[in-house]
Formats: sequence, structure tokens, C-alpha cells
Amino acid sequence: MDIAELQQGHVIRGKRVDASANRERVRQRRLLRLAIMLAIPLAWIWYRELSGDPVGFGMPSFIGKDPALFTSVGLMLVLCALILVPFLGAGRSPHVLLRPSDSSVRLADVVGADATRREAIDTLNLFLAHETFESEMGGTPRRGVMFEGPPGTGKTYLAKALAAEAGVPFLFVSASAFQSMYYGQTNRKIRTYFKALRKAARAEGGAIGFIEEFDAIGGARSGMNSGSMREGIVGVVNELLVQMQSFDMPTGRDRLRSKVVDAINAFLPGHRALPRPRPSSANILVIAATNRASDLDPALMRPGRFDRVIHFDLPPRADRVEIASYYLAKKAHDVTVTAESVADLTPGYSPVRIERLLDEALIVALRHARKAMIPNDVIEAQLITDIGLSHPVGYHPDERRRVAIHEAGHALVASLVGRNVRVASILSRSGSLGLVSHGDVEERYLKTPTEGVELMAIALAGRAAEIQEFGEASSGIASDLAAATTLACQLVGALGAADSLISFDAATMPGGNLVTKVLADEVSRAKAEMLLATAADRAACMVLEYREALMGLAESLCENDEITSDEINRIVSGAVAA
Repeated sequence: MDIAELQQGHVIRGKRVDASANRERVRQRRLLRLAIMLAIPLAWIWYRELSGDPVGFGMPSFIGKDPALFTSVGLMLVLCALILVPFLGAGRSPHVLLRPSDSSVRLADVVGADATRREAIDTLNLFLAHETFESEMGGTPRRGVMFEGPPGTGKTYLAKALAAEAGVPFLFVSASAFQSMYYGQTNRKIRTYFKALRKAARAEGGAIGFIEEFDAIGGARSGMNSGSMREGIVGVVNELLVQMQSFDMPTGRDRLRSKVVDAINAFLPGHRALPRPRPSSANILVIAATNRASDLDPALMRPGRFDRVIHFDLPPRADRVEIASYYLAKKAHDVTVTAESVADLTPGYSPVRIERLLDEALIVALRHARKAMIPNDVIEAQLITDIGLSHPVGYHPDERRRVAIHEAGHALVASLVGRNVRVASILSRSGSLGLVSHGDVEERYLKTPTEGVELMAIALAGRAAEIQEFGEASSGIASDLAAATTLACQLVGALGAADSLISFDAATMPGGNLVTKVLADEVSRAKAEMLLATAADRAACMVLEYREALMGLAESLCENDEITSDEINRIVSGAVAA
């Protein structure tokens, strides 16, 4: 193989792959051993046939002489098996062996996250061409790779795609499956798993092991050195450390040869001693996945073990467009539902959440007697998946109007400060009497203190609208005040919006979060109250200045229960133009 093939960014294939060449050599040796094993008994049977004493087949003669003895021995063997098998089975490896044909996922199905996919492909190519990489460049292939990222970002999905493309055995296991109720059996399962990896690698030219939720067995050992924790944490991690260095462990055949050579060398002078057989290193790649890499033991992450960490981040907009396009191609949808519109709705979504959102949109479409989703179905599905199902409350007319004005205040101020208001509703969802869903017009990763104050004004706009129209606010503002207080404390305690640049995130207080720390400091508390008062005054000025838009939104909510962005923008823009 030419080393340039490793630089092309795609999985290398064909007979020139080192793993494939090793697998072919192992297959030929296996056929030769089988031929030798069959030739010996066949030659003996043929010799007996030619000598006039053919071999007879049937039950041994001693069974017919004493059937009671045979029955007793059989019962004893069954009883021993019933006693020993459960205990012996407790130490078996819990892995599932997958062949390339068992997986329907290919690398072409992994969309978005091009850098992550390229890094995984490079790792796979180094595994497949380990001999070339070592002989021509002097490098040492990676033995362990850590997939780290939030849940649902595609760690297991990419691992299955690599298994399908690698063409070698793929041993999949969940870390929790190693745990056993018998003392010592957890370590034994881990040893058995790595033994199965070495056996498969030597038989097939290579093997890939994938351990899901790795933090269940690889947690840090600090502070857990007591004897009672040895089996649970310390002993398990120690076993992992040993097994990650066991890829060159000799096989049983190699150990037997070494003993024979040592026995012969005992009778030979030193200069005539026979060379001991050198064990070959098994071509193994271990992939572990976790969403809590910070909790892992540092010794597992050192070079020679899991020395490469591949991060799986939540997809940015460009990747979400690719992901949405991939899933929309498989789902019935109207032409107005585009990948770009889905991407705009889903900042902070993982690929799994995007797929679930589209599936839920299909359910909404089916509920409305449609066979394809439309944009409003996607918006409703988002509210269902993120907040919960909606249902009418049966308000008293006066209360219905109060809730509508409250939510209209949120929608009005959010629209005026430039937020993308998707929907406003007075239907109950997850205990909330109403809601306004809004987000950034364009995806952004940074927030300024000015934007923080605007979000506080949006949170306090419902209170301002109620006070303006009814003279006082209701208990519905409780969650709004909590959200606004949290924003104010973040501005003061973490973003330097107060006169001091001290970060309260750096302070350690048992059981205290950032809000608790800020409110416990008198100066910071006063600054947070000032920010809240400023935001409340701004919200009050907005709902008073644009009261016509406020009442228009409230009337539309009273009539329709929910209004979408088009209706909200029409009412607010008309009032602003007037």
C-alpha cells in the first residue's frame, strides 16, 4: 500500500489493506490445519478398510453392559452442570459480535460534522493500514479512541458506520453490562472481553471494540481507595488499565512453544540456545463513548490508552441544514418545509432531536388528516417535544382576557427588540397557562449585556401589560420574575455587568448556585435589583407606547388560542408603521 492512500480522506479498501492481507493469511493457515487434521483420521480409516478390518460406528459397547451406571453418571453430570454453569456464565463477556453485513448504517449516512467524520476515518485507516504506517513512517497506530459529546450527537451512530466500513469483527458492549452481582466477576468480564478482542483480531486480521457509556466503569478513582470500593471503582479501573496494555499478550500456543523451547534450552549451552518465539501484537482498536469525559480516570486518557479524544458537538446551522435535508428526503413533507427552515427552528438541537422533531411533525399532520407535514406542523411538533401537549383550560372570560394580555405583552416586546417570535399561545402546556416561543433571528453564540437586559424586559413584559390594563399583576408572573432574576444575577455575577469584575462562578459555596451567591452579596444584590428595575421600566414604556398592538395581539389570542409569527408580525408592524 502507498502511504499517500491514507491522506485521501476516505476509507481504504481492497486486498492491499494490511488487515485484509492478514485475514487472508490466517484463512490459508486455517485451511491447512483443517486439511492436516482431517487427513490423519481419514488415512487411518482408509488403512483399516484396506486391511479388511473396517471401522464400525455406533454406541460404545460398555453402555449396554451396565445401563444403570450410565444413567447415574449422566445424572451426576447434569447436576454438576446446573451448579457450575450459572457461576461460569457470570464471567462471560457480554459483548455482541457484529459483522459488516449486520449494520445498515454507512459513512454516507453520517451527515454534518465533517471534521469529526474525517478524524474518525483517519483513525480507521491507521487501524486498517497499521503495518504500512509502522514500517514506512515509524508510527504507532492508535489503540484507544474516546468519543465524547452530549447525548444524541451521533457517537454510537458513527461507530456503527465505522463497523460497517471496516470489514473486521466489531464487538459492541455497554459498560453497564460488565457489572456483576458476584465479587470479582466484573473484572473477569472485562478480561474475557479483551480476550475475545485479541482472538478475533488474530483470526480476522483486526477487530474493533466499542464500549458505550464508558463512564460507568472508567470513573476516577480519587477518594475511593478504601477496600470496600476496590471492586466497584478502583479494581475495575485497574483492570482496564492492564487490559489496554494487553494487545501483545502471547496466545496459549505461544506460551506452550515458549515452555518447550525453555525445556530444550535447559540442556543446551548458551551459545546454542534456541530463540524463544516472539508474540505478535493483535491489531485492535478500542472505541469508548461517553458524555462525561471529565469524570473519567486520568490514567485512562494517557498516551498508549485512550490517547485520542474526538469531540461530538451540537451541530451548527450549516450542519443542521445537512441533517434536516437527509431526514426530509425520507419523510413526506410539503415543498414549503425546507431544510433551512428546520435548521432555523432547531438551534441547540442534536441530530437525534431533529429526527424526532420531524417524526412528531408527521404525527401532527396525520392528526389533521394530512399525509405530509407543513411548516405549522413542525412548529407545533416543536412545542410538543420541548414543552408538552396543549389543551384548553376553560378560563373564566375575565381570566382568559388577562392571560391573553399577559402573553401579548411578551410577544409585543420580543418582537420590538428584534426577536423571532414563532408562536404565542394561551393553551396550557406542562402546567403553564400560556407561552410565547421566540429566538434569535440568526444563530449566535455570544450574548451582550444589552441583549441580556432585553431578555429581562421580555420576561417582565407580561407583568407590565397586566399592571397597565388591570392595575395589578397576577400570580402568573412568578416564573417570569424567576427567569428575570436569574438573568440579572448572571449579568452581575458572571459577566461583569456590575461595578466589580469579580466572578461569583469562581467562588465555592457548598450547595450554592450563581443566583444564591449574587443575592447573598449586598452590593451585587443591589446591582441586580437595579437591572431588574431598568428592564421593568423599559417593558412598561413599550407596552404603553404600543398599546394598540398589545390589544390587537390579545384580541387575536382570545379568538384563536394560538397565533403564529405571520399574524404577530402583521399586527406589530402595522402598529409600528402607524
